[in-house]
Amino acid sequence: MQWPCTDPSPDPSADAAGRHRIAVLALPGVPPFELGIPSRVFGSVLDAGSRPLYEVTVCTADGAPVLSDAGFTVQPAAGPEALAAADTVIVPPTHAMPELGRGGPLPPEVTAAIAGIRPGTRLVSICTGSYVLAAAGLLDGRPATTHWNLAPEFRRAYPRVKVDEEVLFVDDGDVLTSAGVAAGIDLCLHMIRRDHGAAAANRAARACVVPPWRDGGQAQYIDRPVPEPTVATTTATRAWALEHLGEPLSLNRLAEHARMSLRSFTRRFRDEVGMTPVQWLTAQRLELAKQLLETTDLSIDLVAHRCGFGSANSLRAHMRTTFGVSPASYRRTFHTDDLVEAGV
Repeated sequence: MQWPCTDPSPDPSADAAGRHRIAVLALPGVPPFELGIPSRVFGSVLDAGSRPLYEVTVCTADGAPVLSDAGFTVQPAAGPEALAAADTVIVPPTHAMPELGRGGPLPPEVTAAIAGIRPGTRLVSICTGSYVLAAAGLLDGRPATTHWNLAPEFRRAYPRVKVDEEVLFVDDGDVLTSAGVAAGIDLCLHMIRRDHGAAAANRAARACVVPPWRDGGQAQYIDRPVPEPTVATTTATRAWALEHLGEPLSLNRLAEHARMSLRSFTRRFRDEVGMTPVQWLTAQRLELAKQLLETTDLSIDLVAHRCGFGSANSLRAHMRTTFGVSPASYRRTFHTDDLVEAGV
């Protein structure tokens, strides 16, 4: 998963009520599930006074209704003017533009609507909405992802895009792309985490009854032979490791807990999670560190030890490498008294 290399301070752009404006572009053939993800997830984010932090508007390229791929019509709340006023534009998939799979052009009205987006606006695609951004030339030379099953086609159609089909989403700063379908939820939660911190994302996830963070990447969903039911898994060991993050967790110790050889454990872990045990452990420890920095007054040294990094210097190095920010800076951005008092 690619993470931003800038300070994760909240985006200052917002409407008169202080809300970040999100426009969701509904195109003909849009799947209702993906279309509804932004409204549902971002609509769950409230401040300490129970006021919404995001305003989500569903719009179309010309303001006219569009037919979804489920057979019913989507009546938009706005037209292309919503794209021009937005701080973030999200593009769900379309199943009615097969020419995009061959690198063909966007319809003129879509091209015109996208051209009206203000420079600096955060651009996001869900699943094969990446085809729309790619067809508009907005992914040229940039890392991106899409549904794993369509990655070969996507590469042929858009060779200038650096496709990684093994991740759930890619954050390239002002352009973010997600993998297939439900990975759009993962990406929206990541954006909330980036804008307002892990605690806010966790609250939104609880409201939507989804995990705030999914292990691994899209690689674990790629079609492969199903192992026999008797084959051991790493599930129990991962659950155990989450309860012992503050302890030294070597590969040997994890393999012993799983009652596997080191080689078998490493291979099985990667097949199930989509990343190595060391990468997974680091990601889990960083998530715990962010939660402790947001919700406690523990010293940086103590946070580091409780998360298993051993020292404050190690935690600083990992946070700077992954998030581009120090623990102290992260705490200043997201740790506020009103959030702590609200039990966030």
